[in-house]
Amino acid sequence: MVKVNDVQKLRETTGAGVMECKRALDDAGGDFGKAVSLIRERGLIKAESKKERAAHSGIIESYVHNDRVGVLLEIHSETDFVSRSEPFRELAHDLAMQIAAMDPQSVDDLMAQNYIKDEKKTIEELIKGMIAKVGENIQVEKFIRYEV
Repeated sequence: MVKVNDVQKLRETTGAGVMECKRALDDAGGDFGKAVSLIRERGLIKAESKKERAAHSGIIESYVHNDRVGVLLEIHSETDFVSRSEPFRELAHDLAMQIAAMDPQSVDDLMAQNYIKDEKKTIEELIKGMIAKVGENIQVEKFIRYEV
């Protein structure tokens, strides 16, 4: 029997839906660590299934660090609803900061980098996690970084 507190804790940890958390805990026999792994695996599978969908809505995020490094980032989602959401905007801001700090030369370079806020994740894994969370494809289209 899965406890409500465990479902809530798993939901806060992973950002997954209530039923997905309950199912993962049931499948993991109540083991919290296994449930987290199951949700991550299932989220990556969901993200893979969405990667071919068109992402026509989006935003341009700007970031300036110490008046010396500036970044403009174009990032897209499938709908305006997601591109205006707080989690999507937070992702865009974090990616702009990543670009300012790590100076990737292309979108592919950016995707392969370790995330500066969590070295255990790559940027690609971070984006796939967001895709699983919001249920839409997300694509980094392009960026430009200036440095004085």
